[in-house]
Amino acid sequence: MNVRPGALHGKAHVIASDAEAIEIATAYADRIRPGASARDSERRRPLAEIEDLRSTGLLGIMVPKAFGGPEVSIRTLVEVFRIVSAADPAIGQIPQNHFSHLENVRALGAPEQQAFFYGGVLAGQLWGNALSERGTPKGGYANMKTRVLQRPNGSFALTGKKFYSTGALFAQWLPVAALDEQGRAYMVMAERHAPGVEIVDDWNSMGQRGTASGTAIFDDVTVTERDLVPIWKYDAGPTTRLAFGQIMHVAVDIGIAQEALADTTAYVRERSRPWYGADLERAGDDPHIIRRVGELFVETEAAHALLLHAADTFDRVLAGPLDEAATIRLAILVAAAKAAASAVCVKVGNDLFALAGTSAADEKWNLHRHWRNARTHTLHDPEVWKYHYIGDFVLNGRTPPRQALIV
Repeated sequence: MNVRPGALHGKAHVIASDAEAIEIATAYADRIRPGASARDSERRRPLAEIEDLRSTGLLGIMVPKAFGGPEVSIRTLVEVFRIVSAADPAIGQIPQNHFSHLENVRALGAPEQQAFFYGGVLAGQLWGNALSERGTPKGGYANMKTRVLQRPNGSFALTGKKFYSTGALFAQWLPVAALDEQGRAYMVMAERHAPGVEIVDDWNSMGQRGTASGTAIFDDVTVTERDLVPIWKYDAGPTTRLAFGQIMHVAVDIGIAQEALADTTAYVRERSRPWYGADLERAGDDPHIIRRVGELFVETEAAHALLLHAADTFDRVLAGPLDEAATIRLAILVAAAKAAASAVCVKVGNDLFALAGTSAADEKWNLHRHWRNARTHTLHDPEVWKYHYIGDFVLNGRTPPRQALIV
């Protein structure tokens, strides 16, 4: 099933500052929140909402000032993700890969590549994702089957099949991980509607339903040298790539947790009945519920604070010359925030029902979407391995494998 997103009417707004980015993200979140539950329960793809996102200018907030963008801080970037993800975490997750690949262009792109692709993003283009392959073991890109091979006429042919292609259904460009003849990894920019590109809308997960993270097929797709970003060069020295993609996932988890907690407290105040043996008029006066809500609030805010600490550290690292020790410590700190956020968003989504009571399980409220979204999104990478690598680094000074902290 191929779905072509509607054309963007006029140019996207260009955001001028960090403060404006937060303001616009908040207003956008307010627009998409009312329909989030229905989109989830009906498995509707957020086509109109993504077109709205494109027009806001939020997709261009990391474009460098030298190319006409606002180049906001990492702190602002993660707050934008948190705010949008609280309103609808499926929509919040969709641009994660967009920004990850923008970072590839910033770090490794040639000036002419940067000028071309940044211009499109500022005009409202969304980049999707085509990285993962089914049946391919982990361990970096070395085992990928997707290839980008040069033809005799100088153009390149891209061939392969991807899954977990979050955002591809809605995108104008698809960054595709592929190997060349020498086994070197590239991020290949393929136009979404180019001949040979097929997006199959076969995403059927229990949660994060609106991400449309299905199959992307590339059958002898023509690309040019301009479209090839040499990500193999990351292996040559220190890089913040270890932390960049991860920190946005942390923000998605915290958004889920905060919205789930807000819905829980609202339900308890407005609908829950006190336990008959508690001799109380209101469920909100139950001391056990009060304590548990307090605990969940503390855990959620602690994870949020850890995210902001990691983001501020990220901004300081970017402000100076890249240092291997600093980038590894940053990756560890982001991993710590991810572990904390993963745990609390699943916990809040689960505890919601114990706090709100039996009636909260009624399908008409669709409150279980919070747990489903949390459980699905946190499967992206195992929390248990985060703690292992963090502990091994703190205790033994061992640096985790690079790939372990990227995904």
